[in-house]
Amino acid sequence: MTERNAIAAGFLTHEVTNQPPPLVYDAWKTDTVLREAVAREGGGWAEAELAKYGILAGGEMQQLAFLANENKPKFRPFDRYGNRRDEVEFHPAYHRLMELGMAHGVSGFAWRNEDKPGAHVARMALFYLHNQADQGTSCPLTMTYASVPALRHQPELALEWLPRVSSAAYDSRFIPAAQKSGATLGMGMTEKQGGSDVRTNTTKAHRLGEGRGPGQPYALVGHKWFFSAPMSDAFLVLANAEGGLSCFLMPRFTPDGELNAIRVQRLKDKLGDWSNASSEVELHGAYAVMVGPEGRGVPTILEMVALTRQDCMIGSSGQMRQALVQAIHHTRHRVTFGKKLIDQPLMRNVLADLSLELEAHVALTARVSRAVDATPRDEKEAAFCRIATAVGKYWVCKRTPVFVNEAQECLGGAGYVEETNLPRLYRQAPLNSIWEGSGNIQCLDVLRAASREPASREALFAELLAAQGGHRAYDEATARLGKELANTDSLEARARSLVEGLALALQASLLIRAGNTAVSDAFCESRLGGAHGQTFGTLPAHAPMQVLIDRAFSEETP
Repeated sequence: MTERNAIAAGFLTHEVTNQPPPLVYDAWKTDTVLREAVAREGGGWAEAELAKYGILAGGEMQQLAFLANENKPKFRPFDRYGNRRDEVEFHPAYHRLMELGMAHGVSGFAWRNEDKPGAHVARMALFYLHNQADQGTSCPLTMTYASVPALRHQPELALEWLPRVSSAAYDSRFIPAAQKSGATLGMGMTEKQGGSDVRTNTTKAHRLGEGRGPGQPYALVGHKWFFSAPMSDAFLVLANAEGGLSCFLMPRFTPDGELNAIRVQRLKDKLGDWSNASSEVELHGAYAVMVGPEGRGVPTILEMVALTRQDCMIGSSGQMRQALVQAIHHTRHRVTFGKKLIDQPLMRNVLADLSLELEAHVALTARVSRAVDATPRDEKEAAFCRIATAVGKYWVCKRTPVFVNEAQECLGGAGYVEETNLPRLYRQAPLNSIWEGSGNIQCLDVLRAASREPASREALFAELLAAQGGHRAYDEATARLGKELANTDSLEARARSLVEGLALALQASLLIRAGNTAVSDAFCESRLGGAHGQTFGTLPAHAPMQVLIDRAFSEETP
């Protein structure tokens, strides 16, 4: 051995120390907050199904998500012979994620069990678990789930399509839906001349034959600027018929088995959401069937949008939980300045503050899901659902980017590296606040419901009054909200501030009534009582930090 080699042998330059072990966890078992919320809101009977999916979401699906996002969808406009195909090709990991999601009920569980109260709450938990692994596949799963109320406007279409969209079977083959036992649905609303203002849509619907109106066939000609999940088996779209803007079901293949005239122009190059394909399409006389009354396309498709907005809340909450799990796991194993990071007082404050934030989001999301579940049976719950969905969608989704960024910081430089999934989560974090109506649209919807629907306003304040006396800061905050809402001067300009206040008050109300005083007092004191700064990690020193962290991610036994 040369002298140089002898010197080199004395250095262990590649010994790995002070690094956390690979994270594999049970996403259901370790989540006290989720398990309590599901039981509280009526979905506890589905615990066995949730337990199965929790193991997958924290295990196999994590690696699948890495692969699906590293290998983006590819657009294949033609086959080898030059025939137009407009196919989207996915990595096998994407198909496996879709297969697991549908098999375990992310898209169809609530509809297969809608005779049981709490079915949508249980399905909320399934979707929350799924989003801890991958968010891109959540788009087609969400739209498939949310399409059911709109399809039910047309009985003959519902008879044909509902068994497919509520199925547990995933079939990725590019063939007519009639040859499949399970199908996915997408949506096409946005056009380049207007996003949220869908009434400016220019796509035209031309009658095929003499029939007109609901259930009749049309040929659609136009352009859709954002066409979600173009690989789906069918799409709910808006187009202008003779009687005005109407809703249509547009299948990927025509009834005679021919490829429909849906011409994909390109796949969008997006900030995040890489495992999912979003596209821009032209409709060259595409076959479609009218769904619901002619000229009532917006109200018809908004029944779908209401559920996709609920899923924006769920998806954002799931993303935040994954970011927090990563942060807690890292700090439980990383030593700095002679202590584990999680035992450093300032880091404990950050993690506890994130945990408290997430617990409030999960409580609100689960409550809205119970309202969704009860809407067909209870007018008061339906009224509450209309306003609370907009409140929750605004606040939960708005808080996600700053939350994920704070979790990244807990890992230091490692949180900025693609080998962790935090950069992917950070790119994903803004999506749900933009999709299905941006923050301003949600705030305007809250004002509209509060002013035009007395039942919604009454249901909202009944929910707040139910926790009166639970904390001094809470009582003061709800009194202020009543005055602010009653003051109509410059109401639209104040809408964001008002909706933020409503969201925090709703969350506080739910935490107070959940019965864990340590949690609700910490929330009311920090979020409503002024004992909190502008960033995470500014809880009062006496806050129950260990309790909050353990509730967010309990340590598993080996």
